[in-house]
Amino acid sequence: MSYHVDQNGYYGRFGGAFIPEMMYPNVDELRNRYREIIESEEFRKEYTDLLRDYVGRPSPLYYSNRLSQQYEAQIYLKREDLNHTGSHKINNTVGQILLAKRLGKQRIIAETGAGQHGVATATVCAREGLQCIVYMGALDVSRQAPNVEKMKMLGAEVRPVYSGNQTLKDATNEAIRDWINNPEDTHYIIGSVVGPHPYPDMVARFQAVISEEMRQQLKEKTGSELPNAVIACVGGGSNAAGAFYHFLDDEEVKLIAVEAAGKGVDTNESAATTALGKTGVLHGSKSLLMQTEDGQVIEPYSISAGLDYPGIGPMHANLYETGRAKFMSVTDEETLEAAYNLTEKEGIIPALESAHALAALEKLKFDQDEVVVVNISGRGDKDMETYLKHFRAKQ
Repeated sequence: MSYHVDQNGYYGRFGGAFIPEMMYPNVDELRNRYREIIESEEFRKEYTDLLRDYVGRPSPLYYSNRLSQQYEAQIYLKREDLNHTGSHKINNTVGQILLAKRLGKQRIIAETGAGQHGVATATVCAREGLQCIVYMGALDVSRQAPNVEKMKMLGAEVRPVYSGNQTLKDATNEAIRDWINNPEDTHYIIGSVVGPHPYPDMVARFQAVISEEMRQQLKEKTGSELPNAVIACVGGGSNAAGAFYHFLDDEEVKLIAVEAAGKGVDTNESAATTALGKTGVLHGSKSLLMQTEDGQVIEPYSISAGLDYPGIGPMHANLYETGRAKFMSVTDEETLEAAYNLTEKEGIIPALESAHALAALEKLKFDQDEVVVVNISGRGDKDMETYLKHFRAKQ
């Protein structure tokens, strides 16, 4: 069984390009040219050089002695939080900006939830001297203020979105509208493995450097390229796609995806798509989606802006349906406890998104000698206001 995209843009029965006629020129151009461009020797050299010299890769694979003692397993942390801009998002934006240049685009748009993708997009646009417009839900603008200011300092225009529940889904809607209206000069840098084909595959390929490095680093540290398990948080799912990518065909490696349960999957304030969703179409692809009986999108909720999305990417929907990955969810409170635990034990403040992956360790049981890699997708600077509010409430 293949867990990778097929020639028609599908992962099993999920994926495709369900788009209005006005978007076909944009998507067709990408679909017809992205593989040829990103697989060229010249592109690969420039991309690899930038990942090394600009992003700071490879990111470390850190053995956590204290978490290993606590959870009675060999716990390693893949430190994507140490990348330039503070998360894994830069892996994708560096690749897509090089692609946009080769397509002759001068104007870049993006959506963002937690602000990490927005900052990463603004960063590469500043480096290339390209116009950058970032759509962000008004609620996320208020709760991710540090990243908003970073984007503005980098020269991006941040456009708040007031429709819907003013979060990631709504920002994506507005970015798509912009792209439809500006097809000639604009490239849309989608931040996750969502959207019409070829975006899920393209973003996964740019993020695959995470698991490529993991294999090499594990070989050096443990003698084997293969861990027993890889754990990553999932909203749309770009960091998980990258962390899983080079292990998909190694069935002995457990892939564990952690969704945001919010206040609980039975509270109507959740973003746990696999627990609450069913097949539907959102933002141009067929996947699992939180929706009403008549197909209206249910507004998600999570303490984490980056996981506050009502669906998952088609790659992850297929991994869930085939059983290749185990999907689970953790609540806001469990997430906060996991973040405080890592901070106290290792001096690492994780992003709220990454803390969801850490919280899964409380619900899983491993043997003492099993090697478990947790992907720390981002750092917690952007979430300090939330952390401090909850920390004070505990006192």
